[in-house]
Amino acid sequence: MKVGGIEVVPAPEEVLVLPRGDERLVFKAKPVKDWDRFNKLVPEVIIPVGYVKGEKKQLTNDKDYISQRSRRNDLMTAYMMLESLKPSNIEWDSVIDDEPGTWLKYEDDLRNAGLSNVEINLVISLVFEANQLDEKKLKAARDSFLRGQEVA
Repeated sequence: MKVGGIEVVPAPEEVLVLPRGDERLVFKAKPVKDWDRFNKLVPEVIIPVGYVKGEKKQLTNDKDYISQRSRRNDLMTAYMMLESLKPSNIEWDSVIDDEPGTWLKYEDDLRNAGLSNVEINLVISLVFEANQLDEKKLKAARDSFLRGQEVA
């Protein structure tokens, strides 16, 4: 696919390098482009339906529904972390790729590996940076485009 004659290519990986004495821990994060696998492993939560004052309604305030929805949102974030960090070739201790019940352990694994809370937050920020277009990135692209227009 092209946009304005320019081939659309995937967004580049974001990189975080943490010092470890003479060694370096390199974390690479790429954006998650496909959520089909997540949706198969963690299906959408269905809003329960019931009768309120004799009228059939969706029970969006149902405690079980809210709890399940919250859990799915947590798993979605964990999935994004794990999928984004795949280029880092992390060998997780507790996380199993096809078992959503283990995904939330990614932070514990990072901590147990010796990363500090600050370092863990940097890894999490890296993943969010890879998966979003913030104003800084958009401004850099816009400025670059406009400089090219001036030259032309």
